[in-house]
Amino acid sequence: MAQDLPPEEHEDPEAEDGDEKALFRRYLTRPGAERMHRELVRLLNEERPKVTAEVSAAAAQGDRSENAEYIYGKKRLREIDRRIRFLQRRLDTATIVTPSEQSDRARVYFGATVTLEDEDGARTKYQIVGSDEIDAAGGRISVESPIGRALLRKSVGDSVEVHRPRGEIELTVIDIRYD
Repeated sequence: MAQDLPPEEHEDPEAEDGDEKALFRRYLTRPGAERMHRELVRLLNEERPKVTAEVSAAAAQGDRSENAEYIYGKKRLREIDRRIRFLQRRLDTATIVTPSEQSDRARVYFGATVTLEDEDGARTKYQIVGSDEIDAAGGRISVESPIGRALLRKSVGDSVEVHRPRGEIELTVIDIRYD
């Protein structure tokens, strides 16, 4: 099943032909893709028209070279357009994974919610998600993070040693769920 492979084992759909350095596929969970889609729709239907109207009003005031509202509005419009292109490209090229459809529920794959216990007995819960969905405070870590990479293909009871910027830590997989 393609969703269980680490990202480095796939080709990047955004890569130029012949680009050897780009072996990467982006994965998104369905909720992550829906959040990105909602942001895209909001930018297209609310933000961009509002800023466009503000820029038009500022342009009508005359000299554009010294008109701060016009200059700022054009800059904001470029930022919105850049974000729209980014979101469209990500959504068009991402592989959407529905964790609840995972057939091998005994091991950790993309989309799994994993309960871990550290050396001191403290428990934490993380969902393994794509790099566009990370929220450490919300318990979503990237499949590309040190912990995410170490957990791939592990089963309940397996221990992993994770090399983090703050030092090494040993974590034991307590529970794996696919909601």
